Amino acid sequence: MTEKTRRFDPSASSLAGEVNPAVMEELLSVRGSIDNIDATLVYLLAERFKATQRVGHLKAEHKLPPADPAREAAQISRLRALAEEAHLDPAFAEKFLNFIISEVIRHHQDISQNHSLRDE
Repeated sequence: MTEKTRRFDPSASSLAGEVNPAVMEELLSVRGSIDNIDATLVYLLAERFKATQRVGHLKAEHKLPPADPAREAAQISRLRALAEEAHLDPAFAEKFLNFIISEVIRHHQDISQNHSLRDE
């Protein structure tokens, strides 16, 4: 845990003193769950990007294109279906995955460019 995460105040709220203490206690409890989910999402995304970095290196080593439109379309379709099953807005899930895919492609382009520079 870093100093920044140790300094995080889970009870920080501009509502303190303005709402019933029982409501504030429940609000903080639910927010604590949200904070745990957010932390999990960050660590899961970090793991995902470690894996996609490996994919980027494989693509660069074998001179494959950074993007794979068929794979991306299949992933979007799969994620939309998962979102529907989870009762999450599929359009939101698609936007989220598109953002991640664009970052992955950017990383793959950087890896490919750096790999090409080493070959020169």
